[in-house]
Amino acid sequence: MKKLLTQTLVLGIASAITVGTFAQSPNNATRQRRTSADGTQPATVGMNSSDKATDPSPDKAADAKDDKDKDKAKTPEVTSDAKTNRMDESSEESAIVPYYNNFFANYRLGPEDVVSVNVFQQEKYSRQGVKIPPSGRIYLALIPEGLFINGKTPDQVAEMIKKRYDEYIIDPQVSVSLDQAGSYRYSVVGDVVAPGIKLMTRRLSASEAVAEAGGVLQTGNRSKIVVLRKQADGTLKPIPVNLSAVYKGQAPDSVYLVPGDQIIVPGNKLKKLQTIMGFAQVMSFANIFRGGW
Repeated sequence: MKKLLTQTLVLGIASAITVGTFAQSPNNATRQRRTSADGTQPATVGMNSSDKATDPSPDKAADAKDDKDKDKAKTPEVTSDAKTNRMDESSEESAIVPYYNNFFANYRLGPEDVVSVNVFQQEKYSRQGVKIPPSGRIYLALIPEGLFINGKTPDQVAEMIKKRYDEYIIDPQVSVSLDQAGSYRYSVVGDVVAPGIKLMTRRLSASEAVAEAGGVLQTGNRSKIVVLRKQADGTLKPIPVNLSAVYKGQAPDSVYLVPGDQIIVPGNKLKKLQTIMGFAQVMSFANIFRGGW
């Protein structure tokens, strides 16, 4: 009987100790919650190899981001405004270049023009800044009698020199450039600020030529300007220009000058009135000497 009571007492004490131990130790869920609250990731039990392979490491992600940043730095994006500006510049250049090339491609050399003759790899046969004299003849090395170049284009002069130098130089490469245009001239007369003979260094329209002369005076008639152009038979052909319509955008500025053109700017009604008033003053002054008023 005593042994039975002793065994029962021992079992009761052991059960009490076991229950207290389990009550003090937290379970797995509690451990996971505490770990999450502390900010550390719980160890995943049973993670397979495929999950590990698809999980990118922080270092690789940072490297990929740096590579993208470098690519952006190397190839900056072009804005739509920049593309539009480039297209505008290209179209403007394509419109302007033929405007000036057309003038110089057909330019005929004459007195007061300045040209340069270049022979490739032959400096002693080249000449820079040659001013064409009134005789129209220039003198070069190996051509003591000179060359008459009045009325010829720079390309034609280069071909002439090449043929002459071909006797002394093997396959000469000759080029002639127009450094300064001085033989093309036109005149503006009438009611403008600065009438006279002008130098034509580029292609000019009638409106630009009038502007070069300072513009039309208050007494000038902008709608009845005339350009006189010499014909092959020696006669002068009048070409009407209505600058008033050009300035208002009602007519194109399409009359371009050629060497020797004369621009006539006539007077308007105010000019006629001033002329009449001046004539009246002269008559009244003459009456004084006659003894009358």
